[in-house]
Amino acid sequence: MLVDHLTGRTLVQHNADERLAPASLTKMMTSYVLGTEIKNGNVTEQDMVKIGPNASLYTNAELRGSSLMFVQVDTEVPLGELNRGIIVVSGNDACIAVAEHLAGTEDAFADMMNAYADHLGMSGSHFMNSHGLDHPEHYTTARDMATLGSALIRDLPEEYAIYADKSYTWDGREQFNRNALLWDKDLGADGIKTGHTNEAGYSLVSSAVKDDMRLVAVVMGTDSTRARNAESRKLLQYGFRFFETVVPYDPGTVFAEERVWFGTQETIELGVLETVATTLPKGQRKNLKADFELTSRPEAPISKGQQFGVVHVTLDGEDIATYPLVALHDVEEAGWMSKLIDHILLFIHNLTN
Repeated sequence: MLVDHLTGRTLVQHNADERLAPASLTKMMTSYVLGTEIKNGNVTEQDMVKIGPNASLYTNAELRGSSLMFVQVDTEVPLGELNRGIIVVSGNDACIAVAEHLAGTEDAFADMMNAYADHLGMSGSHFMNSHGLDHPEHYTTARDMATLGSALIRDLPEEYAIYADKSYTWDGREQFNRNALLWDKDLGADGIKTGHTNEAGYSLVSSAVKDDMRLVAVVMGTDSTRARNAESRKLLQYGFRFFETVVPYDPGTVFAEERVWFGTQETIELGVLETVATTLPKGQRKNLKADFELTSRPEAPISKGQQFGVVHVTLDGEDIATYPLVALHDVEEAGWMSKLIDHILLFIHNLTN
């Protein structure tokens, strides 16, 4: 899956809705839940987390041989450190510690993960744990991973910034980020997450920025780290080589000036208030055309941002984007005499049209 982050346009997809084991891509959701809880003020990075036996490789055999932060049972670790242990070094022990701290049990935390997945529209995903070790009911899709990657970037910029860290040291042990694309200076990659189990194969959700265009790429189920890196790099390079993100119409661009009924002004300017971005094949910006469709009559009182139609952006006669056509300013309601005159004029207008 390859997606333009700003516009949401899919540039490449293949088996994007096939259910697959996510392995450590799961930690993106663990990170999203934790980052949101921090953002909302429910917890802080300074909170101390007591490490229970479930989060220690010495008392939880399931963790042995997996990726770890190496926290010690019965110690206290700042929540912010565990967050980095999850994101940078993919610590399964850190995931369990965070899950138990936020929700009491890992099962309860999985319920939180699934609630967030529903909120984001990740209809092809179901989480059973916080770390991604294989479970028959633990699955996702490439499309959902692209959605989650974009959500991290959009909703939690401070959380997402940690994904660019190349290494992390805890208790004197330095470990390196497994996302090899971070070391590719020409690619502009700054995230996101690798994953691997025997069942899942080797996977990578990556994101990179070049020339004001951010792409999110998902590669799942390859047979080696080299393959996942090469396929991810090819996707990103393809997107940057053949497409561009453009903003052809700035906020405040006027598309129409229409008659206002029952208002203190005779006309109102209609246009776009939000940033209008779209994804185009490179070099096609000059061929963009815009037309608008009025779907309701402007009648006062009118509030800035009130929608009265849609703007259709076309390329070679094909619709490529649609945006709300809205009022660019307020119009107050007129007095009774002006309104009476407009009622008469509107009655005559309707009779003759």
